[in-house]
Amino acid sequence: ATRANSWSVDADHANLVRPVSPPRPVSFKATPQNVTIDLQRAAMIVIDMQNDFCSKGGWIDERGIDIAPVRQPIAPLKKFLPVLRGVDVPIIWLNWGNRADLMNLNPTVLHAGNPTGDGTGYGDTPKGGRSPVLKKGSWGARICDDLKPARSDIHVDKYRLSGFWDNELDSVLRNLDVKTLLFAGVNSDRCVLATMQDASFLGYDCILIDDCAATTSPDYCVRAVKFQVRGMYGFIARSPAIIHAIEKL
Repeated sequence: ATRANSWSVDADHANLVRPVSPPRPVSFKATPQNVTIDLQRAAMIVIDMQNDFCSKGGWIDERGIDIAPVRQPIAPLKKFLPVLRGVDVPIIWLNWGNRADLMNLNPTVLHAGNPTGDGTGYGDTPKGGRSPVLKKGSWGARICDDLKPARSDIHVDKYRLSGFWDNELDSVLRNLDVKTLLFAGVNSDRCVLATMQDASFLGYDCILIDDCAATTSPDYCVRAVKFQVRGMYGFIARSPAIIHAIEKL
């Protein structure tokens, strides 16, 4: 990714004029309306596609929850991400990466991970599991084994359902001069939606990539997310439509 918010400096002079790149518009089908975005000022945010959520032996699998739904984005992401990289759209992996001591997680967050107090929550190792739940650097916190980040991709840790709290995501996006965010990952009704809501409140243009987002929640939760996104937070598109539009450039 290329930093857009920068000065040009030598020993005698500091040029504070930021570089300005010409727009690279691309149009594609979306709801509630078709959209045109500027690829020059767009970024892809992939949320929580981690082993603890999406892989056998991870936290969710060890809790007896069917992980098949949250594995559905893997195949379309494998096709979509290389296309975006090919036109220099930054890929940002936004993942839980908790401290070993959990000292920046408040009781509300800890309760959500272990509501009964006698289960397996953040930082605990599931019975039969491979690592402490979502601990930074652990197998469970790594991007799921089926997806391979590129060296040029950006990695940002998060510690809340929303990826904009207690971390550097907003600063990274502003230094990239990003205005439009494409959202993918899991769970679409929790961390994806919460991050998208905060992005909208911060003034970013938001597009949910429908086939690249999923949840283990019931289908009515998915319908509610789409209703909310279309009505208040942005747009919904599918990756094949964007791929097709980019290929026509």
